[in-house]
Amino acid sequence: MAQYAGRGVHGHTVEVIARRILTGEIAEGDTLNLAALQEELDVSLTALREALKVLTAKGIVDARQKRGTFVRPRADWNLLDGDVIRWQFADGADPLLIDQLHEVRSIIEPAAARLAASRASAEDVAALDAALDAMSDARGRPAAAVAADLAFHRGLLAATHNELLVRMEVVMKTGLAERDRLVHGRDSDDDPVPSHRAVVDAIRAGDDRAAEAAMCELLAKAVRDVEKLRGPDGDR
Repeated sequence: MAQYAGRGVHGHTVEVIARRILTGEIAEGDTLNLAALQEELDVSLTALREALKVLTAKGIVDARQKRGTFVRPRADWNLLDGDVIRWQFADGADPLLIDQLHEVRSIIEPAAARLAASRASAEDVAALDAALDAMSDARGRPAAAVAADLAFHRGLLAATHNELLVRMEVVMKTGLAERDRLVHGRDSDDDPVPSHRAVVDAIRAGDDRAAEAAMCELLAKAVRDVEKLRGPDGDR
């Protein structure tokens, strides 16, 4: 599903309600008081209903006669939707969500690297090389570092030439971007290029086992980077 790109009053209304639900301020099963929300957010009932349509499409709310609009169980939410992931990061990086993102990456990306080693075209490898160059040029510029890292991982998925894996970009780019902002937003002398280059070199050589192993090591390093930012109790 495409990410929601609403702006202005409509976009603000969607985000406010979504974040309240995802943080538990409005609990699962609760019926929304539309009149109170309309007054608080200073929007028309039509505008409020249009905003709720966005959340309905993501499985977060639903409406029934006599019951009204209510929050659906979390099990029904489209947790792989890019906006839902982004909204969960809105008030700061959730350690549990970052850990779950890593688990997803550890399942997908080593296999993607293995496939890329046997399927990548010259154009795919060139795109990965360009991402490495951008990563190198981004030192000291957090926003540019995030963009370069996203380009690398997007390029990796594209190099598998598997349409379903490529679609995982929606999950990867949103969660990875938030994780990267946490890591790259702190002062660090660490150079991310060598660990990423090892993956690209293995893909270039067509060595699927080496590509998978290099990606596993890259992911292990990503975990260590996050752990450095957490206190002894495991919090960020």
